[in-house]
Amino acid sequence: MIFCQKLQKDGEPMSFAPVPGELGQRILENISAEAWKLWINHQTMLINEKHLSLADPEARKYLTGEMEKFLFGGDYDQVEGYVPPSK
Repeated sequence: MIFCQKLQKDGEPMSFAPVPGELGQRILENISAEAWKLWINHQTMLINEKHLSLADPEARKYLTGEMEKFLFGGDYDQVEGYVPPSK
């Protein structure tokens, strides 16, 4: 178990760093698998709604910045007008 900085509670750790480098190690040590899944869902929404191409270096740079803000606190982008589906 690790204390997840995003969710502010203990959670299951990931088994490997999800991105390379120092940021990946920071995520591995401080973000739970549950919070990472939330990021993947948010990232997918950003890619789809903003029509981002992962082949574009600027899009990848943007997503990396948003990932850091989403996971570690910050004013991350929301998709305008998005309403999450009710369960």
